[in-house]
Amino acid sequence: LGCVFFSGVLFIIVSLLRIREWLINAIPDALKKSIAAGIGGFLAFIALQSAGIIVGADGVLVRMGSIISFAPLMTALCLFLIIAFVHYRVPGSVMLAILIISVLGVLFGDKQVPESLVSLPPSLAPTFMQMDLKSALEPAMFSIIFAFFFVDLFDTAGTLIGVTERGGLVKDGKIPNLKKALLADSGATVIGAALGTSNTTSFIESASGVAMGGRTGLMAVVTGVLFLLATFFSPLAGMVPTYATAGAILYVSVLMMYTVGEIDWHDITEAAPVAITFLAIPLTYSIADGITLGFISYTIVKVLCNRWRELNIGVIVLAAILLARLIWVHG
Repeated sequence: LGCVFFSGVLFIIVSLLRIREWLINAIPDALKKSIAAGIGGFLAFIALQSAGIIVGADGVLVRMGSIISFAPLMTALCLFLIIAFVHYRVPGSVMLAILIISVLGVLFGDKQVPESLVSLPPSLAPTFMQMDLKSALEPAMFSIIFAFFFVDLFDTAGTLIGVTERGGLVKDGKIPNLKKALLADSGATVIGAALGTSNTTSFIESASGVAMGGRTGLMAVVTGVLFLLATFFSPLAGMVPTYATAGAILYVSVLMMYTVGEIDWHDITEAAPVAITFLAIPLTYSIADGITLGFISYTIVKVLCNRWRELNIGVIVLAAILLARLIWVHG
């Protein structure tokens, strides 16, 4: 927890100095769109796994699961219901589909109605302010702090880019009010460490709210209040099956992938790094690793094709940082 705390402090410093903002805004437009699409692919992969449609296998990484099992069938039904509801402009399409699938789960005996719908949230006492700050400052811990820092930095960058691209919030290649978003993110990491959690960061599932029309901070505040209230209704929240949310996430993943249509596929110096980024995010199971491979390939391709003048200083700095991270983490 001490390492998480100091990584959060480091985040706040680079956010106040606008270093993170400068780096994110320096990302080329083509890579921003590929990151958004790659996150869509990542969401789809997660949803298919959680529904049991894709499973692990001996000899190959994944294979098709039992498609006629209850969970995969309900996931597919949820997805098709959402598509139909959206087509016919039914208000609250996603929530309505999740509710229908949850009720079906109870009717078919897959989910049980809890004896009580209300419960007190667990105590924070065992983890509150349990940070070992002194030990975290030992030289041996520095690598852990920087590991938290780099992963959170690029995971957050990818999530912000993906969500804002889907919401149409990017203006002239830049994200408005980015500094405020980054400060909220870094501040949450520090507060989370004090409460006893690992790195508190933005989640790619946030795209579901944006896809449904959320655009302002009011949506985030309302969502946060509802999450707080949900801690007192955890038995009720537990009635929502994984396959119901998997169907909704699949739908959101479809919406996230529209950005690939805005990429110039006739320019190989743009298309190749874009494809690498788009494929690497879900296949490495990491937004940070996908961005790393995309940035490094983008820089190399532009240099080899004598188009290095298109590289701004931010891209070069990011490529160098990400190359160092790649060697350090995966070398």
